[in-house]
Parts: sequence; structure tokens; C-alpha cells
Amino acid sequence: MEEGRGADKGEMKHQQENTVDWRGRPSNPKKHGGMSAAAFVLGLQAFEIMGIAAVGNNLITYLINEMHFSLSKSANIVTNFVGTIFLLALLGGYLSDSHLGCFWTIILFGFVELSGFILLSVQAHLPQLKPAKCNMLTDGDMCEEAKGFKALIFFVALYLVALGSGCVKPNMIAHGADQFNLQNPSHSKKLSTYFNAAYFAFSMGELIALTVLVWIQTHAGMDVGFGVSAAAMAMGLIVVVSGSLYYRNKPPRGSIFTPIAQVFVAAMLKRKQINPELMINGDQNRAESGNVVQTQRFRFLDKACIKVEDGSNTKESPWRLCSVTQVEQVKILISVIPIFACTIVFNTVLAQLQTFSVQQGSAMDTQLTKSFHIPPASLQSIPYIILIFLVPLYDKFFVPFARKITGHESGISPLQRIGSGLFLSTFSMIAAALMEKKRRDSALGSGEIISIFWITPQFLIFGLSEMLTAVGLIEFFYKQSLQGMQAFLMAMTYCSYSFGFYLSSVLVSLVNKITSSSSKCGWLSDNDLNKDRLDLFYWLLAVISFLNFLNYLFWARWHSHSSAPPTIQNEADGMGLNHYILTKHSKDVVDENIP
Repeated sequence: MEEGRGADKGEMKHQQENTVDWRGRPSNPKKHGGMSAAAFVLGLQAFEIMGIAAVGNNLITYLINEMHFSLSKSANIVTNFVGTIFLLALLGGYLSDSHLGCFWTIILFGFVELSGFILLSVQAHLPQLKPAKCNMLTDGDMCEEAKGFKALIFFVALYLVALGSGCVKPNMIAHGADQFNLQNPSHSKKLSTYFNAAYFAFSMGELIALTVLVWIQTHAGMDVGFGVSAAAMAMGLIVVVSGSLYYRNKPPRGSIFTPIAQVFVAAMLKRKQINPELMINGDQNRAESGNVVQTQRFRFLDKACIKVEDGSNTKESPWRLCSVTQVEQVKILISVIPIFACTIVFNTVLAQLQTFSVQQGSAMDTQLTKSFHIPPASLQSIPYIILIFLVPLYDKFFVPFARKITGHESGISPLQRIGSGLFLSTFSMIAAALMEKKRRDSALGSGEIISIFWITPQFLIFGLSEMLTAVGLIEFFYKQSLQGMQAFLMAMTYCSYSFGFYLSSVLVSLVNKITSSSSKCGWLSDNDLNKDRLDLFYWLLAVISFLNFLNYLFWARWHSHSSAPPTIQNEADGMGLNHYILTKHSKDVVDENIP
């Protein structure tokens, strides 16, 4: 009985030894972590997205009206700004996992982002930091563009915001998820709820930014609007710091890229070695703690585990001999790349809803009452209005119901959730194509301008699709057995947005080039939607989305099968062995064993 209690204590120690409190002491499961600690991180996420979305969604207006940049230059500044945020997420993930840890990365770069917001507000408020006032619509050629010191201050402020936001974003998700111990079954179920709650916080922040904060910017001025974004970020930092006493923190593990590089180098150096029978070796060869077992995928990497026994006691360099755990983690990293790639097309669809769909709305009847017109840009708030109701219903009703049928802690697996979202995104483009055909036929046939409410189905369908895909992708990546790389994996999900928007730009240019060669003008070459064929472009995206879904089914099935360990590992697990090493005898011994 005492022996059993000792084992339990040992297991608890093993589960908690990799997390610490704010002072660096081992965390206490009764005091640290759980949903109460994660709630502080959710507060930061809502406030941070509120601030950054308010800047991003109205930035092009400020660039044209206040800084007097041309339309094309302003559009490039905005897209470069957004793309930089998503790409810098990789830097934030690396710094967190390798050197700083999630909490201190959030604090450090949170203040960088806050300083950028404050500098933007100051720059927008002081006349001496902006060009002289001028109406770009009537006196465009006479307006002075911001240059020199004025432009420098603006871009320094803007990219302080980009640097801060990019490095904070992946760590918010990872730090909140770190509050749950995946070895605890009850915590594992709550983790799925946390990811849904994180998306709910994101939706609330976006909705407030697209409505309240944009309204403030329009009516009170951009200096006040940027100031409100700074206030929102300051509130977020106050909230996340308030939870310091309750967090369980995962300390950084050193460079996350060195162990990966060691596997590839060792496998290459031993590429000519012959894999012997898999043998159990008492020397675990620097194997890390965990329950990783050898799988059959990417077997060429297994050569990095081959230990050459030449009779000497010389210890091989870590660049020539790696642990099985180390090799398997590299295999996991490679195997998630196809899943990640399949979400790029999904974000290409998202790019259309933020660009061409807004342009569609501008060509429709936006009148709601006699004195109120719906701003076309506000159409982007439709999915978030729906999601603030849909996400809680999904978590409270669908997940428990599906859990009874599937037995999965999340109701349906993350891969199934991603696939459902990718499938629905196809119907979003079908709805968009049908609506654009109706709008165009009405405008060209009878001259009727249809109501903007006809455009809502494509936003509603995509909102549901995004809830499934985005949250499923985050949950899938976080639950991979990649020790110490959770923040970097979260950063990869943000890169999908960046690649999706870049692919959208390439696709639009390519479609225009191809269609212009076979007709008088391209599908998207005119600024007049009644002359363009946006409906055909949407049908093309629907076909691409469906093909992408079929491609995803292949890779999801491959991932599920390739991640299963072979029978010999299952048998070895029954003996309580967690790590293996391939043993390679000297060349003479091997030759003797070859018939």
C-alpha cells in the first residue's frame, strides 16, 4: 500500500517537474494552472486583438487621408504590415521555447506593442509629425506625401506594433494551454474547452474593434482611435500580469533547432549504415522523459539512432548519435507540415471575404433605414456576431453529445474538425458565386441594386468554417508530442494566414493574366464589378477548395496511420520500456550476420 502511494507521488512529481511558478519553484497542481489561470490569458487575447484589429482595419484610411500616400502604396503598406505580423510569430515562438518562456515573451513584447500604439497616437495627434492637411479626393496632386522624419516616426511606430503583436500572438495561445496538464484526463478535456474559449475571446475582440473602435476612429479622429488601441493593450497587460501567482510556466529548453539539425546531420552521416534488427539496449543514450516510441514513418531518419560498437568506450558526438525520442520528434514535425499546408487555401478564401466581398457590398444597396447605411467594411463583423453565440453552443452542447458517441475528449478529433471546416469553406465560395451572379444579372438586366443582406450567407458559412478549422488546427498542433515547441507550433498556424494572403495575390494576378489572353479583359481587371466576372473567380475558388479538401483527406488518413507504432514497440511498452535505440555492431560483426 505504501509502495503504491510512493509510486503515485513519484508520478505526480514527474508530471509537475517541468512546470514552475513565477519564482521558478516547482508548481503546485492545487494552486497553479487550470481554467482559472487560463482566464487571465483569455483577457489579454481579447484586448490585444481589439487593439491590433482596430488599427489594421482602418489603417488604409489613415494612410491616404492623413499621410497622403497613394492608394496602391497604402494598400502595399497595409498588406506588408499584416504579413509581417504573421511571419514574426515564428520569431516569438522561437524566443519563447528556446530562451524566454511564454510568460516573459508576452510581457516583453506586449510592452513593445504598447509603445508602438502610443507612438502612433502621438504621431497622429501632433501636426508637426504629419504632412499639411489636404483633401486627397479633390487636390490629390497637390497633397504632400509624408517623407523623411515624419515617415520614419510613422513606420517605426507601425513596426513596433507588428513586432510586438507578432511575438505575443502565438505565446498567448500556448501559455493558456500550458495551464492544463495533458497527463491529467480531466485537464485534457478542459483543454478543448479552453481552445474554444480562446476563439470566443478572439471573436469578441474582433467584433468590438470592427464596430466600436472603428466608429471612434471615424468620429473622434485617428489619434483618439490609436490611443484607445493603446489603452486596450495596456488593459490586456494588466490582466495577464494579475494572473502571475496562478500560472504554471514551462521553462525554456534551449535552442529548439539544434536537436532537429542533429538528427538530419546524424542520419546523413550514417546514411550508408545497414539497419540491424531492432534491439533493446540498456543505454537510453540521452533519451528524454516521455512516452515516445519508434514509428515506421520516415525510416531514413532512424539511422541517426544507430550506435556503432567498435569495441571502444568512446562516446559518440550528439551530431552522430541521437535518441529515439529526438528522432521521433523530428518525424512529428515533418508529418504535420502537409496538414498545415492544406489550411493555406482555406486562408486564401478568407482573403476574398476581406477584399472582394467588401467590394461586392459597395455595389449593393446598403440602406438599412432612411438615415442609416451599413458600411461595407462592417460586413466582416457578421461572422464574429454569429460566433459569439455559436462557440458557447458548440462547447456546451455539441461536444458532450459527440463525446458520448465517439468517446473522444473533444467530441470529434482535431483532424476531423479541420476537415469539416475545409469542407464548409467550399460552400462559402459557392454561396458567394451564386450571390454575385444574381447581383450582376440584376444590375445589368433591370438596373436593380439588390440589398446587401444577400451577401450574408457566404460570411455566415465561412464563420462556422473558421471556427472549426482554426480551433481544430491550434488544438491539433498543440497536442503533438513535441516537447518544448508548443509556442513555435502555434506560430506556424499564424503563418498559414500569411501564406494564404500571399497565395491570394498570386492567384488574382495569374487569373487575370490567363483570362486576359483569351478574352477582351480579365475576370478581375476592371474596377467595375458589373464588367468583371467575380462570380467565375469564386467558382474557381470553390473548385480549388474542394480539391484541397480531398487532398487533406489523403494527408489526414496518412498522418493517422503513420503515427501508429509498430507491433514490436507495443510489445515492448508492455515491458515498461519507453525508449529504444538501434544498435549497430562493427562492420565485421555485421558481415558475419549477413547470409
